[in-house]
Parts: sequence; C-alpha cells; structure tokens
Amino acid sequence: MVTTAASDQLAAEHRVPAGHGAWPAGGVDLPGGAGDLLTREIIRHRPARLVGTLGPQGTSSEEAAGFLWDRLHGGAPKCEPQVGLYDTYEQAGNALRSGEISHVVIANAYARINEFYMDTRIALAAAFVLETPLYGIARDLDHKVPAVPVVATHPAPVPLVDQLLPARYTGRKITLTPSTSAAARAVRERTADLALTTEPAADRYGLRFISRTRTIQMVWSVFVAEDAQQHRAHHTRRDPPGSH
Repeated sequence: MVTTAASDQLAAEHRVPAGHGAWPAGGVDLPGGAGDLLTREIIRHRPARLVGTLGPQGTSSEEAAGFLWDRLHGGAPKCEPQVGLYDTYEQAGNALRSGEISHVVIANAYARINEFYMDTRIALAAAFVLETPLYGIARDLDHKVPAVPVVATHPAPVPLVDQLLPARYTGRKITLTPSTSAAARAVRERTADLALTTEPAADRYGLRFISRTRTIQMVWSVFVAEDAQQHRAHHTRRDPPGSH
C-alpha cells in the first residue's frame, strides 16, 4: 500500500458543482457545501482518517478518493488529502475491515462491486458522480509498435480500446491489468505495446497518447466499516407479516 497526499489543485479541478452530474438534493449536508454527495447519516459518524482505493498512483480511483477527502473536510486548504493506494479494491476492502483505513472508494463500473454491497461487515455511506481524467491509447515513443499490438487495460474500460485505437492498427490483443496505471507501467516494462490509460498515469510513466482522448462520467461508491450495533439493526431477520 502506498499513501499519497493529493494536491489542492486536484481537488479544485474535479469539484462537481451542485446540479452538474451529481445529487444536490436528498443527501446529508456536509461541511464545505458538499451537498453534491448522495449520503447516508452513517457518514457523519465516520471521520475521514485515510481513504483507501485502487492504485498505484495515476488511477481514476486515486483522484476520486482525493475528491471525497476534500468534500468531507470542507475543502480546508491546510488539510492535505490522505489517500491509501492498494493493488486491488479487495485489498482496500480488507484494510477497511481491519481499521487500517476509514473509507474506501470504488468505481461502480468495477465488475465485482456487488461483493462490497453484499458484505455485512461494511456499509454504503455515500455515492457521487465524478468525471474521470482523460483516457486514451498511449505508447512509449522509444518502442516500435507492431501492426497488431498488445494493448494493456483494466477490465472495466475494455470497450474503449476499440473506440480509441487508431485505424492504422489492423487488430489488437488485450492483456488485462489490475488498474489503468498498471497498464501504463506494462508498456514501460515492455510487457505490452500500448496502454489504455489515464492522463496522470501516462505522464507518470513517460508515455504519449496516440489516439483521441475522452473522459468517463462515473458513479463512485463510498463504503465504511459497520459497527456491531448497526450490523444488528440493519441485518436482523424480519419475519413477514402474518407469520406468527
């Protein structure tokens, strides 16, 4: 796990104004005018110590976690976001259950997010809409790319490969990676020819976009550990009417 301090600029650039792709009504008001989060009362009782999500540095998840920290702390300028990055969402979930982190942020496009919703040891605390950084097909300019390249990508955005792959390539082979940042690293390490990755990850690994780029309008779920009292209240068996 790597802990990062996200910049104030990151939080400011990705702040979602009320009414622009978020839920300005029906949520619990939070400090700093964070009414664009759809929240449950439970979030009031979970101070943000360390927000965990999918790493390494350069993922969309890292930016979403930094955004959440900024919202929970009202955008306080001297309160640097504390984000814990993990190799998988599952590792972040384990850190949440053990108390290592206070919140975990997961993209709703993640295929196995249902396991988090069904886990009675954790609880959904909030959700928000946040546009991802730019995605595109990136290469290392020092590496010769074949006509049928191996493209590294996280499983969730695989459909973007065919949307963005330049027409000069006659085909492609897909190799799956744990994150978009890991996809960029695969190109740097020469285990893939191209990467479907984010702009921050491409910059981090010295890659250059060779395709048009686009963002993804994403819903993010925020989970917290559920204490024993809440667990009993939420998950106690309720007999159907007339069963006695």
